Amino acid sequence: MYRAPTASSDLTFSHLIRQQRRRDRRGLILLALVLVGVVVLSLSAGDAWIGPRHWWDEGARLFVWQIRLPRTLAVLLAGAALAMAGAVMQSLFENPLAEPGLLGVANGAGVALVLALLLGQGVLPGWLISLSAVAGALMVTFLLLMVARRRLLSNARLLLVGVALGIVCSAVMTWAVYFSTELDLRQLMYWMMGGFGGVDWQQGWLMLGLLPVTLWLGGQGNALNLLALGGVQARQLGLDVALWRSLLVLAVGWLVGVSVALAGVIGFVGLVIPHILRLCGLTDQRRLLPGCALAGAAILLLADVLARTLLPAAELPIGVVTATLGAPVFIWLLVRLKERQA
Repeated sequence: MYRAPTASSDLTFSHLIRQQRRRDRRGLILLALVLVGVVVLSLSAGDAWIGPRHWWDEGARLFVWQIRLPRTLAVLLAGAALAMAGAVMQSLFENPLAEPGLLGVANGAGVALVLALLLGQGVLPGWLISLSAVAGALMVTFLLLMVARRRLLSNARLLLVGVALGIVCSAVMTWAVYFSTELDLRQLMYWMMGGFGGVDWQQGWLMLGLLPVTLWLGGQGNALNLLALGGVQARQLGLDVALWRSLLVLAVGWLVGVSVALAGVIGFVGLVIPHILRLCGLTDQRRLLPGCALAGAAILLLADVLARTLLPAAELPIGVVTATLGAPVFIWLLVRLKERQA
């Protein structure tokens, strides 16, 4: 027999909602504190350790403010952008395997950058090569949007189209590496594995290009929550599903393209960070997106510190470090969650 909700059940539900919000706020505060600690570590660590008390010394200013600070800012913005892009894609396409490179956007940026390097023969300026990567990412994004609008593809089919485009772009990059010279090959291979070794204040315009879109995307949790209900329910609640899907795909394309131009192809961050936060209980998109920004920035920055300090005479590709450290942690979290459910 049906029973109407009572006042006590409403109070219990409201209490659970408030309790969940408090937990989410505590989690975000903890992530922010961790990020501050990692920023201090990044500015201090290097060939020579420079503690915070010595950052303004005459002999340390060059290392801290001209070398380490722009690199730290670039890693922070790229990590936040990639993690948020992964969370948006997983929600938008309703696929836990979705990540920034899955739509072919990262590979599209890679093809444009590789072709600019090969065709430019070392003559093109760095800013033009970086801009070519952004243009490549946006071209692939606009192509996906055009196909989606004309063919009325569902999210699943649009995802498959993105995978196919990514495979084609990957094949083009492989051919480019095969026919490149030894010097070009070394540069291309290092770029394809990701790294922030050459970042300085000259790439500041790329960092500024990431900032506004990242901030805008972090405030779109309500729209993503509505999209998670399904297309019909979202339309009934007044959301223009087609418009929002286009805007979100464009935002992801821009963030991935600029990140690739800034540091090359960096995998894993956009795939795993949203999953880890969801496993930790951060499920509301209004808190998940800021959490992804904080966690993605902190984890990628920690990986960058390890990449430039583990070996005394060389710097590791950051993509190798993120995959090596993050994959075991992710597997452990999945196993632990399974044990709890059993």
